[in-house]
Amino acid sequence: RETIETYRGQLMGKLSPHVYAVAENCFSSMMNDGRNQSILVSGESGAGKTETTKILLNYFAAMSNSTTAAKNNHEEKASTNKSTASIESQVLASTPLLEAFGNAKTLRNDNSSRFGKFIEVQFSSTGVISGAFIQTYLLEKLRVTKQTIGERNYHIFYQLCASCVDDANERQELLSGMQPYDFHYLNQSECYTIDGVSDAEVFEQTRQAMDSVGISYEEQQSVRRILAAILHLGNVQFEENSDRQDDSCSIVDMEPLSKACELLRVDDKTIANTLLTRKVVAGRESYNTPLKVDQAESSRDALAMLLYSRMFDWIVKRMNDHINNPGQAKHTIGVLDIYGFESFENNSFEQFCINWANEKLQQQYNQHVFKLS
Repeated sequence: RETIETYRGQLMGKLSPHVYAVAENCFSSMMNDGRNQSILVSGESGAGKTETTKILLNYFAAMSNSTTAAKNNHEEKASTNKSTASIESQVLASTPLLEAFGNAKTLRNDNSSRFGKFIEVQFSSTGVISGAFIQTYLLEKLRVTKQTIGERNYHIFYQLCASCVDDANERQELLSGMQPYDFHYLNQSECYTIDGVSDAEVFEQTRQAMDSVGISYEEQQSVRRILAAILHLGNVQFEENSDRQDDSCSIVDMEPLSKACELLRVDDKTIANTLLTRKVVAGRESYNTPLKVDQAESSRDALAMLLYSRMFDWIVKRMNDHINNPGQAKHTIGVLDIYGFESFENNSFEQFCINWANEKLQQQYNQHVFKLS
């Protein structure tokens, strides 16, 4: 707080370089010029973009909650249904919630964002935060089903497993008493923990963040069932039908699929048929053709990725439903935080899209800072 007050009201360059200096310049420009502002947080993977975004949001929350702004906006606060403090806490709560479902441990970064986000912070005419709107881009769905040695799946899966340790009934209901190393979608990388981080404690923060943005207890339980179902789905294995000549396959053990379907409240026989065959349409006729083992595995993984990405989108929508308040917004400050640039020995199509986006943003920066200035 003392450092925030030091940079408050100071011109850019007067004090030592700091994220607060950028935030103050942006906030004062918005208030003095009456123009919406944007901040681009860029850098390689692991450079600290996500932490920088949190620092920026904390600065704006501090400015919004200042004594002067609160006093000048007393009448406006009295006329709104939600208190300013509540709105600020909800906006700040969005960060740990997005981190739980969208961040993962990589070889370069223990808390790497595996998606891009644009947070539009909404302000009243007197500089008080009135709401926010979050847009997300290019969630790394492949991480749900595959991870490199030494990396982890999304944090929320390990938080789920850790949260069930002290509750035998819930552990049996959701995980069938299994440990993280029993799940195919978690044991490929041989990495289950992060040094100095308690997944159980962080899950409590995630749960509180869900409460803050209006996700009910029943909805949170549904989210936990979906997460557990995805883990069980990853344990579904296939084998070739040796007694047939069509390279078809069957499910080795129906128990993991039945458990996943039980949690999802769907029929396991229908899902089994979907995983083992595909529908082919030829003219006015359609028929089902059997899948090979590798095709069935791809079908299983595609279903898991779809479930996770739809759940992620739903969480973002629920957050926006709760904190987005365009009717009260006079000005906005947008903060863009995307994946960092990375280059591996073998780069996926997703990595190509990430690096291409970084290159385009760098061109935009060069154009405005060096060519147009």
